[in-house]
Amino acid sequence: MLKRTFKFLGWTLFGIFSFIALYVTAVLIISKITVNSDVAQVEEQNAIPIYILSNGVHTDIVVPIKNEIKDWRNEIQFNQTQSKDSLMNYIAFGWGDKGFYLETPEWADLKASTAFKAAFGISSSAMHTTFFKQLREGEDCKRILISKENYKKLVNYISNSFRNPVHPEWIEGHSYGRKDAFYEAKGSYSLFYTCNTWANSALKAANQKASLWTVYDKGIFCHYK
Repeated sequence: MLKRTFKFLGWTLFGIFSFIALYVTAVLIISKITVNSDVAQVEEQNAIPIYILSNGVHTDIVVPIKNEIKDWRNEIQFNQTQSKDSLMNYIAFGWGDKGFYLETPEWADLKASTAFKAAFGISSSAMHTTFFKQLREGEDCKRILISKENYKKLVNYISNSFRNPVHPEWIEGHSYGRKDAFYEAKGSYSLFYTCNTWANSALKAANQKASLWTVYDKGIFCHYK
């Protein structure tokens, strides 16, 4: 009986470590594969600037607050932030696990139950929005010029990620700072679909360079060196 138990534990541990090894290998290899590598260059006077922004772990898609195609102020309101500051030029969108977003302001606050639910896609999601006056380009912030047609596709992708695309549902009482807010979103976070997978898919939807599949921010930024 004891021998059988050890054998079972041995095979279980082997299966877990094999899965981890295959997962990490797939992440590292597939994230390097570029899609839309032949995207046409757009002249600045005919383009709309967007940004990809990373905090070292999570990627946001940053777009103008308003232009001829979309005025985000109709859905994401300044008075839903602590500062209520309307002198802003850009808005960042970041999709993610709702429990992780709202219950884990610092890594030290992470609970095993939150991590488990996030890893296996059994919790709901939220959209984190942050207003900016300006952004500074660098290793963690890349500017991309896209056509108006592709920007429309990006707008549709972002809007359709909210649980209510027409009237996003504000999650009152939650923020990381004075210029951000959370909203109910569609979908579930998992080991195979993370916040960075969402951002990568946003670039795909806008016909921009992206990874074939990625779960981490470097899988996106490696295509924009």
